[in-house]
Amino acid sequence: MVDEKQEAAEMNTPQSAQIDPDELAPEAPAEKPPTAKKGEGKSLDAIFGVKLDVRVVLGRSRMPISELLDLTKGSVIELDRRIGEPVDIMINDRMVARGDLVRVQGDMLGVALREIVKDFITDA
Repeated sequence: MVDEKQEAAEMNTPQSAQIDPDELAPEAPAEKPPTAKKGEGKSLDAIFGVKLDVRVVLGRSRMPISELLDLTKGSVIELDRRIGEPVDIMINDRMVARGDLVRVQGDMLGVALREIVKDFITDA
C-alpha cells in the first residue's frame, strides 16, 4: 500500500520539480552596468548646456497703472531696498541666493554671493 501511495504522489508531482539541477545550464553571470571612466562624465554632459533664466533683483515697487503711464525719461522709481542691502539672485523665478553688488572690469556690475537660500537646497 505504501508503494501505491508513493507512486500516486510521484504522478501528482509537477514535472518541473523532477528535473535534476545538474541538467540545467549554468546561469550567465550578471553584467555590471557600464561605469563612466574618470573625467568622462557623459551622463552630465546633456544638462550642462541647459539654459537657465538668472535674474538679479535690486528691489521691487508697486504702483497704480496711472502712475506707471506717467513715467517719463528721468522719472525715479522708489524701491523697497536700501543702499547696501543684499540683492536677490533668482533662477527660473525661484530665489536661490543673496549677494552684494560689486564693480567688475571698469564700469561693469557683478554680484558677490553672500548666502545660499536654505529652502533651495533639497535633501535628496
